[in-house]
Amino acid sequence: MPAQDENCKCPLKSFFNKDISVAHANLLFWPIVVLGIIADLWSKSAAFEWLNSLPTQHHSVIDGFFQFVLVENLGAAWGVAAGRTVPLIAISAVAMVVVFGIFLFNRKPQLLSVIALGLFAAGICGNLYDRIFNDGKVRDFLDFYYGDWHFPAFNIADSMLTVAVAILILATIFGAKHEELKIED
Repeated sequence: MPAQDENCKCPLKSFFNKDISVAHANLLFWPIVVLGIIADLWSKSAAFEWLNSLPTQHHSVIDGFFQFVLVENLGAAWGVAAGRTVPLIAISAVAMVVVFGIFLFNRKPQLLSVIALGLFAAGICGNLYDRIFNDGKVRDFLDFYYGDWHFPAFNIADSMLTVAVAILILATIFGAKHEELKIED
């Protein structure tokens, strides 16, 4: 089997494997976390204040496709574990510690993993804030639908978590550093 060229100039592979310094990682991670939390909490507050002032408590943006709604989710994604506030808070707190730990102890950060970790941290913190300070309920307000089908309502924190997962999947698929298998005779 021919050896893979370790100096491959494939732009996609080099993008997904881009190493950055710890200093640059800090300059990227912390603003993503802080701005992400601010965007999530502000958008929830603004959407709920505005929607509560409307008689219907919802507003169609694109008829038959997208609307703003008032939803308070007692569960995790898609309402899973509804009403299990203490375990959901505990799981979120552990996840937050793990994400911050991975970031803080990583001495060879890569660009996309730092972005993904920042989005994870912001998303976890935004929804954890809601669980703690909103009687265990996470505020959702974005609703995509077609006819009778509705995607579960979500918020900016959920979007950040989804984008973080997508980044990690793409980085795994396109950025894996493959070692050549060496068989000794």
